[in-house]
Amino acid sequence: MEGEAVNHDVFLPGVPVERCLAALAASDGNEVASGKLASPESSAALAVNAFGWFIERPDELPALPGLEWVDWPATRVDVERQMRFPWRGGRHPWLDAAIETETYLIGVESKRYEPFRDTKQPSFSDAYERHDWGQGMWKYDLIRRGISVGSINFRYLDVAQLIKHAYGLRTEAGRLGLKPVLFYIFAEPTERNGREISAGAHDLHRNELFIFQSELQTAGQDVLFAACSYREWFETWQGEAKDHASRLVSRFTP
Repeated sequence: MEGEAVNHDVFLPGVPVERCLAALAASDGNEVASGKLASPESSAALAVNAFGWFIERPDELPALPGLEWVDWPATRVDVERQMRFPWRGGRHPWLDAAIETETYLIGVESKRYEPFRDTKQPSFSDAYERHDWGQGMWKYDLIRRGISVGSINFRYLDVAQLIKHAYGLRTEAGRLGLKPVLFYIFAEPTERNGREISAGAHDLHRNELFIFQSELQTAGQDVLFAACSYREWFETWQGEAKDHASRLVSRFTP
């Protein structure tokens, strides 16, 4: 079918297309059927091509900057993986990628144009407040409550989404007997639809990220948090992976 050909064209050499398409189809983002995956602004296309290349070679995944202390190598790499909350109903978070090592479960949230495009409308259902997430999540709880009452605001960083991901990661990692880590990776495009994305906007995005990360540096947090840009990560790639990083930069100019 024509749509299938378009979707296949999205993938770079070495990425297991059928496995990635199956993962995307199973998620709630509707990336494939809606045609969003083939959009020039697709964040999913960048994440799937970057992390999907390692699905069948997880031990070759380069360590994520800021997480050098993790017990690399990875034993499993997925794209579009659900992290279920400790209840049945409602929606459960999907991470753009997930990485397992012998000890850790790393959930990856990837951003491309979203910080400079989407209007953030943070909201939390009452279920988040009713559930006891444990003492090790108190900082996430505090930020969530601040967002809910409007005392904490972020323009570029979707903090509400990150907090939901952290809750899902904590629950999923507990089921697997692993330690949860939330990792935020982002592109820094210079223009959108022919209009410049200013260096100042990127600075503000990074500043919000720094503020959020600093708030979570308190000892005893159940879900550790780290972040870096795609280019910072790509600069560490070696061998065949380095060639793939060059193709990613050429295709997506992250």
